[in-house]
Amino acid sequence: MFAAVYRGKQKVDVESVAVPAIGAGEILIRVESCGICHTDLKKIEYGLLEPPRIFGHETAGVVAAVGEGVTKFQINDHVIVFHHIPCENCFYCQRKLFAQCPVYKKVGVTAGFEPAGGGFAQYVRVMDWIVEKGVEKIPAGVSFDTACFVEPVNTCLKGVVQSDPQPGDLCVVMGQGPIGMLFTMILKQRGLRTVTTDTMPERRALSLEFGAEQSWDPRSVDVTAEVKKLTGDRGADIVFVAASAPGIVEQAVRSSRPGSKILLFAQTSDKERIEMSGKDICMDERIVFGSYSASLELQHESARLVFSGELPVERLVSHRVALSEIIRGIDMALHPSDGSLKIVVRPQEFS
Repeated sequence: MFAAVYRGKQKVDVESVAVPAIGAGEILIRVESCGICHTDLKKIEYGLLEPPRIFGHETAGVVAAVGEGVTKFQINDHVIVFHHIPCENCFYCQRKLFAQCPVYKKVGVTAGFEPAGGGFAQYVRVMDWIVEKGVEKIPAGVSFDTACFVEPVNTCLKGVVQSDPQPGDLCVVMGQGPIGMLFTMILKQRGLRTVTTDTMPERRALSLEFGAEQSWDPRSVDVTAEVKKLTGDRGADIVFVAASAPGIVEQAVRSSRPGSKILLFAQTSDKERIEMSGKDICMDERIVFGSYSASLELQHESARLVFSGELPVERLVSHRVALSEIIRGIDMALHPSDGSLKIVVRPQEFS
């Protein structure tokens, strides 16, 4: 089969590799669609992990083979797969901090080499503990391009649930890339007032279609002043920081009221540094917190939101690229323009 193999910092080669063999309790999926996620882009751009690996974890496809003992799935089932599933029994799982579970940190989906998701390949092997709890069937009539959003929707839904917005709250979503747009969709679906920021006019316009009351360019608009106009001079109740840019967290603090919550979602690098005063947190009683990866408890709900069409996620897809064109897809995702948003790789299309 063909796969996009990470060979080191800023280096990905499309190569011929062996189709992964499966064992008892495992399944083999023929990958039809896999979204390009910025967590994988960071690993490639900065060489964060040892090569070789095959990335890609927003995976949708068709069951191509089943191992001994598998009864939940049959050949030709359409499925999506989560690449992490927690043990549900450890210290962290008991506190519902699933992403910190040692078993969760083990990747259970691979196309070869050190397991890394594998969705940028034509076939992936799904290991037994993932088969048991981390695979969802795609209903008839739902496209693979739509279905591959279940995992990123789960991660955003987890952040919204953790932030616990209340009726009447004003939420600010900073950044309207694919993840920021998903936050905007989910907040709208929950009936919450939302405003957004982004530097690209096309993204701001689309944000308004997805439910934002207003959307501003933070380079030319005083976001803090505009938010205060909408809140009786208080500031935002919750800020979702869905982009990583110098000064964006500080802007979130300035735009929020005392007692507010600020969710850091895009700050995944240990190189990033944030500076804020003790007063902003202590005396003003703000809660600054992180949310990372998916929640097992929200797996079925995230699938329902996507499969039902309640969240119009396929509208976020701006480009579909064949596996042979993945380098172009990665470049577009790393350097977004006003015409690009979500890039989906189709591994079975190979020119």
